[in-house]
Amino acid sequence: QQYALNLSCVERIVRAVEITPLPDAPDVVLGVINVEGRVIPVLNTRKRLGLPEKELELLDLFIIVSENDRTFALIADQVRPVLEVPAQEVVSPDRVLPGTGYVQSVAKLAEGMLVVLTVERTLSFSDQTKVFAAIEEISGHPNV
Repeated sequence: QQYALNLSCVERIVRAVEITPLPDAPDVVLGVINVEGRVIPVLNTRKRLGLPEKELELLDLFIIVSENDRTFALIADQVRPVLEVPAQEVVSPDRVLPGTGYVQSVAKLAEGMLVVLTVERTLSFSDQTKVFAAIEEISGHPNV
C-alpha cells in the first residue's frame, strides 16, 4: 500500500532535521521544526496510519504541506515522482477504508492501492487549535 498527497497542498520537500518536542502536544505530533524561520509541526504519519514506528533517519524527508492556512511537515521514507491517476481508477474512501476521515480518496494501481491523504483531517480541530496556539506562544508568530 502506498500513500500520496494532492500535489496542490505540497509546498516543498526538505531533508529531515532534528525535531524539537512540543509540550503537551497530541501523540500524533512529534514536535516542531524550523524551516526558514517558520515553526512547523511534524505529524507522526506512521502512528496515524497504524504503521510500525521507526526512528528518524538521515535519509528521511519532510514533506511540507499546507491546507486551509495550516502548514504541517510529514515524515516520508521516500518520495516518488508525481503520478496522474485516471478519474475512473479513483474511488471514495468510504467504499474501501470506512471511518478514516483523513483519507481523501483511494486509487487502484497495477502495483496495489494508493491512499490519498487529507492532511488537515489528520488532527482534530481542537488538537490543531492547541498545537498552533503553542507554536504561536513559543515563536511569537502564527503558523501560516
